[in-house]
Amino acid sequence: MHYYQHHIGDFIKDTSFLTNEEVGIYLKLLWIYYDTEVPLPDSLFELSMKVNAREQQEVLQGILEMFFKLQEDGWHHTRCDKEIAFYQQQIDTASRAGKASAAKRAINKINTNVQHVFNERSTDVQPTSNHKPVTINHIVKQNRGSRLQADFCLTDEWKEFCRKERSDLDPQKVFDGFKDYWIAKAGQQGVKLDWLATWRNWVRNQKQGVVNKADQVFTTVPSRFDRDPALIDVENKLKQAVPMPPEIRAAIERLRK
Repeated sequence: MHYYQHHIGDFIKDTSFLTNEEVGIYLKLLWIYYDTEVPLPDSLFELSMKVNAREQQEVLQGILEMFFKLQEDGWHHTRCDKEIAFYQQQIDTASRAGKASAAKRAINKINTNVQHVFNERSTDVQPTSNHKPVTINHIVKQNRGSRLQADFCLTDEWKEFCRKERSDLDPQKVFDGFKDYWIAKAGQQGVKLDWLATWRNWVRNQKQGVVNKADQVFTTVPSRFDRDPALIDVENKLKQAVPMPPEIRAAIERLRK
């Protein structure tokens, strides 16, 4: 995985006694963990090479014993294991949804071909015992829903319904929020049998003066030109960080031995 949630406040609290260099080693260990999606190998030499701490193996050993737990398959990190498990579950869900969509397209293609043969059969030709007629019973009925296509645009019918039902709304703006919401919806929750009916319910449920959650825009960029107070707070906490006390280093050394 190439992305994980980094809670700045928790991280600063848990690593406030580390030096900047030790924080860098710890971060590199986390990045290796997330990138490989497996526990860290139980090899001090290998890890020291990967995090560029060849001459700081004692510090590396102390960080491993403090923040990780050694098991049979390597060094485990509780938070990393939870994030990786959730990520792999999301990937598996998306994969199964893709396979189901491909199977549905294949079934639709077969049904189209069967219907084509049924329509072209001449009524003047009498079937023999070796050639049974194709009847309507051979055509598989599709009762499954579908996902909203990314290239779907607001139709006149949908626009007219919005204007009649809710004259206080902007049909295009409501549709943009509707489309973004349902395209991003994962799994079976994003599959509907009747998208027109879904649109009608969406329009009816719009509250005047209240922004729908699907229309909200989330940004990680500050909306003003002055410095973000959160970043200033992080910098102040980093300035307050002190080197690892000698007694803690001695305790780590005793654990290592």
